[in-house]
Amino acid sequence: MSIYQLARPLLFALDAERAHDLGLKAIETAYRLGLNPLMASRPAALPTRVFGIDFPNPVGLAAGLDKNAAHIDALAALGFGFIEVGTITPRPQPGNPKPRMFRLPEQLAVINRLGFNNQGLDTLVRNVECSRFQGVLGINIGKNKDTPNERAVDDYLLCLERVYPLASYITVNISSPNTQGLRDLQEETALARFIGSLREAQERLAGIHGKHKPMLLKIAPDLSPTEMDGIAEVLLKSGIDGLICTNTTIDRAVIAGHPLAAEAGGLSGKPLLERSTSVLRGMSERLGSRLPIIGVGGIVDGAGAVAKFAAGASLVQFYSGMIYRGPQLIGNCVEALRARRG
Repeated sequence: MSIYQLARPLLFALDAERAHDLGLKAIETAYRLGLNPLMASRPAALPTRVFGIDFPNPVGLAAGLDKNAAHIDALAALGFGFIEVGTITPRPQPGNPKPRMFRLPEQLAVINRLGFNNQGLDTLVRNVECSRFQGVLGINIGKNKDTPNERAVDDYLLCLERVYPLASYITVNISSPNTQGLRDLQEETALARFIGSLREAQERLAGIHGKHKPMLLKIAPDLSPTEMDGIAEVLLKSGIDGLICTNTTIDRAVIAGHPLAAEAGGLSGKPLLERSTSVLRGMSERLGSRLPIIGVGGIVDGAGAVAKFAAGASLVQFYSGMIYRGPQLIGNCVEALRARRG
């Protein structure tokens, strides 16, 4: 039995957000004391090349767990093939009022309405610069809550410029349901303008730094076929490097009747698997092999990771799954994908 399996009942006795903070501190402490092997065995390498980047394995940590990039080294030591930090905004912001994070253990699910709570761009940059991590690092960028949508691109451009030299790739997050109006940026006309501005900046920064850093768009699972058509058309025309499918869902059909179903926020964990994988499959059909896709949403076991690959993913990520399964989920997913690869 791993340390996490022993600690989980204690963590689950606490408020979900408090347990999140303590869990991160525990992972950091274990790393500093050299106790990582007691938390999970590092999986054997499963080399994967995507976006022109070599990943030691195709299983990554999704954004949201380490918003401020304060625990990169400790999280990477658990065996992830890549780490994504953020979402970060230009200025610090507290996020939405507490309580704002809720566990649904029977469903292996989480509802959160954190609202891009983070310590701001300066803190993240400082933390990344202080880390020793030499692996694949994604940095997820967003806008401040009080920045109106007509000026949202300015926030993203500022973040892009600051994190570009530090990141292996950059994720543009316009799909969180917890910042009012953010998902409106996914509308085809708005998206074309928005991505166009970011692509121009990306090319300029590639010239300055002498290296092209991939830029990915993270989309919502609550999209109609028509909306997916529009997004796919914009992505193919824009020259963006890839896609992440998906963020959390605002749909409650899969947990109808649960006492927490009425809580506002994004639903993640196992109930998200079918919906997020459906959007992944739909976008993969529209994009073909022209844009690589990272599959995220609902992975709680190796079978979930395999389902993402079957739907068209080239890499996978999880976050909520680790709350319930612990760091051992990394190895479970890597081994399931190894078996699939043959």
